[in-house]
Amino acid sequence: MLRGVNRVLVGLAGVVLAGAGAAVLVGALDLQRRWGFGLPSAWPFDGPHDVLLSRAGQTKWRDQGWWWPAVIAGLGVVVLLALWWLLAQVRRRRLRELVVDCGDGEEAVLRGRALEDAVSAEAEMLDGVERALVALLGRRTAPEAWVGLTLAPHASPAVALSRLDREALEHARTSAGVARLPVEVRVRAVRHPAERVG
Repeated sequence: MLRGVNRVLVGLAGVVLAGAGAAVLVGALDLQRRWGFGLPSAWPFDGPHDVLLSRAGQTKWRDQGWWWPAVIAGLGVVVLLALWWLLAQVRRRRLRELVVDCGDGEEAVLRGRALEDAVSAEAEMLDGVERALVALLGRRTAPEAWVGLTLAPHASPAVALSRLDREALEHARTSAGVARLPVEVRVRAVRHPAERVG
């Protein structure tokens, strides 16, 4: 759902910015007079010397009692929506439990934290992996995984990723009873001091 909201917001922002940019460009370059076309009466910029908001427009509502509370409330709503959107980007909901089909018509529940710990422990036993963080995301019947690997200086990222997929993640797929487990892996190398050659 969040991905869809992001696409809609980016699309709306793009349409608004493109429209505003076209309005400013037409007015600033005086294109309607140069190219001989007319503009609607509500067009905000009529020529290169027009301003975004005239002096009369700036002071039009100042004396009204409702103006400043309405402005503050509107800005407050915008700030709250922006904060909600930002927190939604940062906080990805972790999966608390998975539903595993036992094969006999019954279902078992597997704790997400237990599977995360098991995959993390198995990944850390791989050669060259210093630390592994695992988070399960998605739905109970269609889990996804996020894995953060910290590799030792001597480790080969390609080998580590291959073994992670063939061993730790394959065991996780078997345990969860799923045919596929989409995984996003972030790899970084452990920091170490430079070695002096004497």
